[in-house]
Amino acid sequence: MLNRVVTVAALAVGGMMLSKQMKKNKGSGMDSSIVETIEVNVPVSTAYNQWTQFEDFPQFMASVHEIRQIDDKHLHWKANVAGEEKEWDVEITEQIPDKRIAWRSTSGVPNGGVATFHKIADDVTRVTLQMDYQPEGTLEKLGDAFGAVRMETRGNLQKFKDMLEKRGRETGAWRGSISQH
Repeated sequence: MLNRVVTVAALAVGGMMLSKQMKKNKGSGMDSSIVETIEVNVPVSTAYNQWTQFEDFPQFMASVHEIRQIDDKHLHWKANVAGEEKEWDVEITEQIPDKRIAWRSTSGVPNGGVATFHKIADDVTRVTLQMDYQPEGTLEKLGDAFGAVRMETRGNLQKFKDMLEKRGRETGAWRGSISQH
């Protein structure tokens, strides 16, 4: 009997927390935002250069199937989002070598963000990824409320770190700059 009461209480508290999270995230355009950081044991230029190899993202991003780079500023993404295949286009709005890459979607899945690269030591770089996105549909909103995007992002950054540290060098680089103006 006590176990049943504890279970019902836990479900009620969980439901209230989920409801509050979903209400908090409702109706403000890009309703959700995450920030994740990881330290990678490579020089800042190596981490940045690898991040500019967008077509390699499926190697460390679990749900991303393909990224096609159309030109210096435009990408086409194909990924699985909450069990559904989706496609969208992205425009890079700012790119400063060894510092930051910012983007926003121009079609499909609403999202935007920035990856920043901070030199901690000659061979240690802190990569910070901030993303703003708008979950669509009940399944995406539930996943968001339970932290699925945050957990996947954290895992993707860990895979980026592992891949780059194991290899010890980038697969390529694009050192051009893109400004918002």
